[in-house]
Formats: sequence, C-alpha cells, structure tokens
Amino acid sequence: MQIIHTDQAPKAIGPYAQAVQVDRFVYTSGQIPLTPQGEMVQGGVKEQVEQVFRNLDAVLTAAGARRDQVVKATIFMTDLAEFQVVNEACEAFFGSHKPARSTVQVAALPRGAKVEIELVAYLD
Repeated sequence: MQIIHTDQAPKAIGPYAQAVQVDRFVYTSGQIPLTPQGEMVQGGVKEQVEQVFRNLDAVLTAAGARRDQVVKATIFMTDLAEFQVVNEACEAFFGSHKPARSTVQVAALPRGAKVEIELVAYLD
C-alpha cells in the first residue's frame, strides 16, 4: 500500500490520506471544496464542485492516474435539487469517459460543504 499526497490539494483535515494506492487501484478520500491552502471556496454548488474536481485532479495526478482511468465516483450532496449542476460538472471533468457513479443526499458535510466526491481509479 502506498500513501498518496500532494500540496496541490488541501491536506487531510483528519487522520486519513488524500489517497491510497493498492496494487493498480487508487482510492481517493472524499474531497470537499477547500482550496489547497485549506480555505472553503466562495460561491454556490457550481463553484464548490469545480474546486472539488480541481482537488481530485491534483490527487489523481500525484498518484500517476488520469481522469479516464476513474472507474467509480461517489458523490455526496446536501441538496439533490442541485443535481443537474453537479452532473454538468461531472461531464466537464470526465468528458466522454463515463465511470460508474453513485450520488446520495446527506444531511451535512464537513465544514458546511454542499458537495463531496471520492474516486476509485485503475492504473492500466
């Protein structure tokens, strides 16, 4: 098992790694819309999900993974009424690549975030 870390994404706000690689799989921890300096991004769910994907892109890059190697995305949202905004951000991030995905509404997320996303990638 290899721990993945990058300064291009916010450091963990608890006792966990940004990502872990096991064999050819990379498992990211959930990312919320913190800047790499640890500050919550300003704005609504659109700005938040864009920051989340910037963070995830940095973590994937640190692991030597690409977006098109993501096999599963799990999305946590505090309001599914914003689903279309998040869906559009997913399309922008993944392009024509279509990983498996789950989206669930939760009562709350850390630091008052509106969205949190975790990914699983397979290094080919």
